[in-house]
Amino acid sequence: MQPTKKRSLSSSYKICKRCIYDNSVPSIVFDEKGVCNYCKMTDDLIAEYGTGNPKGEQMISDIIKEIKLAGKNKKYDCVVGVSGGTDSSYMLHWAIENGLRPLAVHYDNTYNTAIATQNITNITSKLNIDLYTLVVDNNEVDDIYKSFFLANVSEIDACTDIALAETMYRAADKFGIKHVLEGHSFIEEGISPLGKNYFDGKYIASIHKQFGKLKLKTFPNMPFWTFIKWIAVKKIKKIRPYWYLNYNKEEAKVLLKEKYGWQDYGGHHLENRMTAFSHSVYFPQKFEIDYRNNTLAAKVRNGKMDREAAIKEYYETPPFIEEGLIDYIKKRMNFSDEEYEKVMAAKPKYWYEYPTYKKRFERLRPLFAILYKSNLVPKSFYMKYCFPVSYAK
Repeated sequence: MQPTKKRSLSSSYKICKRCIYDNSVPSIVFDEKGVCNYCKMTDDLIAEYGTGNPKGEQMISDIIKEIKLAGKNKKYDCVVGVSGGTDSSYMLHWAIENGLRPLAVHYDNTYNTAIATQNITNITSKLNIDLYTLVVDNNEVDDIYKSFFLANVSEIDACTDIALAETMYRAADKFGIKHVLEGHSFIEEGISPLGKNYFDGKYIASIHKQFGKLKLKTFPNMPFWTFIKWIAVKKIKKIRPYWYLNYNKEEAKVLLKEKYGWQDYGGHHLENRMTAFSHSVYFPQKFEIDYRNNTLAAKVRNGKMDREAAIKEYYETPPFIEEGLIDYIKKRMNFSDEEYEKVMAAKPKYWYEYPTYKKRFERLRPLFAILYKSNLVPKSFYMKYCFPVSYAK
């Protein structure tokens, strides 16, 4: 089968022989067998973390013991960031099943769907887990989002990722908690390509300073030295249990529905309207970036989807767009139809055209190598932030 997306029709087109990543993916390299470096990264992570095998089970068992010891005589022994999605909801279930005492932490950017909000309420109440929520001022977050639109960069929802991370660190520090659990699975979600998308606290601040209008009072950004405080001074560890476990998202959904009345929101990243807009509309229509290939490639690698079927879905089926989503975003951004079309038609720019901490992270690579091996930063941070990347467009 030959893909039909316009970007793949050149004579130089090449696709991985194992997954569905093609040579439009930034920083991609193929070996002599035609297999891409992202497949190799997946294999290396499985070997390192023992994903789904006895090595991984022993490693996560040791981590659980460490969490319990560090949290002894405290009300909570870990923080779990929650969004109402599958992975974070199941993480709460998993934590309780393993005798942990989690504090659920939610950053509310005021774009949650009603389903996501109800999912968080259902699972925390049924598991008797306390919920710590930071709600940002909606005018501030809208101003940040609009500044990213006007900057013509793709990372419009990066502020949510930074803010959730900062909120989890703040909650952990407030309650003396030394471990943060994140519900990320490279087996189920794949590995994000290195290079085209990037964000950090300086990037968000610099974009907003240039294009925003409001003073930020409630938004929890994370400047460099604040980040260093959390990881090197406070030594709050970030653990991704699914990197060690035989985690299955579809099985998790079934359990969550049966035990907690959890509702499916229709797809990955669709529990939040801005995140859904980013993945369904903004990335593919303005930047020709379709991140469904991350999950589809992962399904092919782990044998849950036929490679030809994944190629067909990715190249021949457009991303799902929730009815009324674009109108909702226009209203929140106060864009007229003409202003929205102008933004979408403007020439794309990229993160390396604005100030970031990227070069600083690269210079400090030896330090972050030590920090990732100590679980103080995820290895994905080390891989993405601490090495030079190609800026393929």
